[in-house]
Amino acid sequence: MITGDLGDGTYRNPVLAADWSDPDAVRVGDDFYLTASSFGRVPGLPLLHSRDLVNWTLVGHALERLEPAAAFVAPRHDSGVWAPSIRHHDGRFWIFWGNPDHGIYQVNSPDVRGPWSSPHLVKAGKGLIDPCPLWDGESGEAYLVHAWAKSRSGIKNRLTGHRMRPDGSGLLDEGRTIVDGDDIPGWFTLEGPKLYRHDGWFWIFAPAGGVATGWQGALRARDFWGPYEERLVLEQGDTPVNGPHQGGWVRTRHGEDWFLHFQERGAYGRLVHLQPMRWDDDGWPVLGDDGAPVLVHPKPDLPAQPRSAPATDDDFPGGRFGRQWQWTADPGEGWAPLHGSDGLRLTCVRSAEVHDLRRLPHVLTQRPPAADAVVEVGLRLDSTGPGSRAGLTVLGDAFSWIGLERGADGAVRLVHRFAEAGAERERDAAPVRIAPRGRARLRIEIGAGARCRFLAAVPLSSSSADAGAGGVFLPSGQVLAATPWRWVGALLGLFAGSPALPGRTGPDHTGAATFTRFRITPRAVG
Repeated sequence: MITGDLGDGTYRNPVLAADWSDPDAVRVGDDFYLTASSFGRVPGLPLLHSRDLVNWTLVGHALERLEPAAAFVAPRHDSGVWAPSIRHHDGRFWIFWGNPDHGIYQVNSPDVRGPWSSPHLVKAGKGLIDPCPLWDGESGEAYLVHAWAKSRSGIKNRLTGHRMRPDGSGLLDEGRTIVDGDDIPGWFTLEGPKLYRHDGWFWIFAPAGGVATGWQGALRARDFWGPYEERLVLEQGDTPVNGPHQGGWVRTRHGEDWFLHFQERGAYGRLVHLQPMRWDDDGWPVLGDDGAPVLVHPKPDLPAQPRSAPATDDDFPGGRFGRQWQWTADPGEGWAPLHGSDGLRLTCVRSAEVHDLRRLPHVLTQRPPAADAVVEVGLRLDSTGPGSRAGLTVLGDAFSWIGLERGADGAVRLVHRFAEAGAERERDAAPVRIAPRGRARLRIEIGAGARCRFLAAVPLSSSSADAGAGGVFLPSGQVLAATPWRWVGALLGLFAGSPALPGRTGPDHTGAATFTRFRITPRAVG
């Protein structure tokens, strides 16, 4: 378990050392809830819970499938759920997000664990991103603010405001620009707004300056429509925390203020940091250590909680996978794991894209830790179809996988393949080896800079219940320097597949592969 809780009343950033991108949070009673971007993965809108803002667990997802369904039959890491906002109003949880190709959506539920409503399109259009609602208790009005994606709309560096129906079902006007970043000297890529009411002001917390090197701004106005004045409230300074920005403000029951934001770390994705927050004599927020990120700090003044982090390990009880796993697209017919005895049985779905895991929709993924770690899983290839394969992958703009493949002669072989960024198909990363029992235990050692070494152990006995038990781990091929997608960190994945047959249509498969005992273990260094 990798957690920021140091066990002595202090914490170390990041408090979530994995790709929980574009976080937003809300407090309800003594509980804090956080959601994050999930882009094209399913289920989407992860829901994390904490009682101290340091120790978090994953309690579910608010989005079972992406809509419109036709747009997500294949992986879309550049679309889907962008920068959601989570709020609690009128006894319900509300989550608004932007899909840059289709518009602004929302879901809601009286219970964070669901069931959640079906996605509702609040505003249709291209380039509408990063929406945030506000139900203003002082005036009784409801508002919404959003940013723009230039890649879809040709517009950037602006925030647009709307009056909103109190039930969140739609907007009451065409909207108008309430902040134009071009009018603020030195500010660019203004986005990710979070809207609040505090001390008689409308507040917009919004980042600018770009994902990797930007800063956090705060803007305030007496009227929602402006004019807004701005201040830079968090930047890297002399710290190693590049681009500390985009997140949410929460206040504890006892009146302490805290700010959760991300730091972009390449292949590791966007890691979540926690900053103390106070207000200066002029009523402006001061984040971190006088505007610079803290690395180690006393925990919030809240009751002590057990050290925890979102789950990564999985024994696949009853053939089911845990909440930490997401498909790379909307699930299709025939993908569902075969339930029964322990172990995850994935069908070897036929696909013309089986040679390129980046295009394969039925890869089951989870976030790797931003730390040195060892990833292991057992695998048994049950499928008898020639070309059937299954394995463990590190997936990004470049990818590599190690696993088992059934040859035309019926023999099962250990294979290790990779593809560089931009390559159209995979190729061998190491010579193939016979796996006489059709089993292996697979390992990836993640080191500094997300450099990944692949290993496998092939047992000579089939006596163990574990699909990959036994054998000696041997390294395979060259080290892969993991790479991110455009907006998403690298992913760990499990998959099973088979080549398509010419002239055959409709869902089909050639049997299954069984995965057992998935583990991610912190790796000792030195």
